[in-house]
Amino acid sequence: MIEILSPAELVRAKEAGALVANILHTLKGRTTVGTNLLDIDQWAKSMILEAGAVSCYVDYAPSFGRGPFGHYICTGVNDAVLHGLPRDYTLADGDLLTLDLAVSLRGVAADSAISFIVGETRPAESVAMIDVTERALRAGIAAARPGARIGDLSYAIGSVLSEARYPVNTEFGGHGIGSTMHQDPHVPNMGRPGRGYKLRPGLLLALEPWVMADTAELVTDADGWTLRSVTGCRTAHSEHTIAITHDGAEILTLPTLV
Repeated sequence: MIEILSPAELVRAKEAGALVANILHTLKGRTTVGTNLLDIDQWAKSMILEAGAVSCYVDYAPSFGRGPFGHYICTGVNDAVLHGLPRDYTLADGDLLTLDLAVSLRGVAADSAISFIVGETRPAESVAMIDVTERALRAGIAAARPGARIGDLSYAIGSVLSEARYPVNTEFGGHGIGSTMHQDPHVPNMGRPGRGYKLRPGLLLALEPWVMADTAELVTDADGWTLRSVTGCRTAHSEHTIAITHDGAEILTLPTLV
């Protein structure tokens, strides 16, 4: 299903996007060496419920997961890049943490992810990997405009990742979003320009470049959810929800907190 949102729905999408971004901003600020992933999940739960929003994750049970997710945020540490199931793990100095959050507010969903390093130790390769996902995300957003095609966005994202010599996995990527979290069209992180669905004003997309340092192959953790690099290498992931407008693309998941 591909949804085109009405102007009234786009207003609600902006509210949902700001909420997601503000929660992630707050969680990043609270997260330090010694923070437990389960604490982050509880903080996210409290902020979601306090805002009158609904988690897109708690009851989520797609074919690639094992039963309902049961938590409010995805927490991926080091080699865990996607769908990280919160667990009893205490963060250490230098850990690379990815937080991925999706909520629905007044019937419209927004989705975003950030990766950052915990503590004072900042491994150069981890810094570079986070930076390339953020640059690829900016490139994908810059390519998003009415009349462009999904392949144009995928090509822009993939070009940045490939030029930095990261292997690119196309099994999981960006997606349409609206009244539900995951919708068509699929937006792979590598593609051919001029191909695929033509973008229209009112379309919402969640673009999410992610990389693993030395492989494109994933393995599913014993928890049935967390996707890790098969080699155990570090990973990074950046994501924004954007709205296609008559003038280009508007990023909905930017924090309004100062």
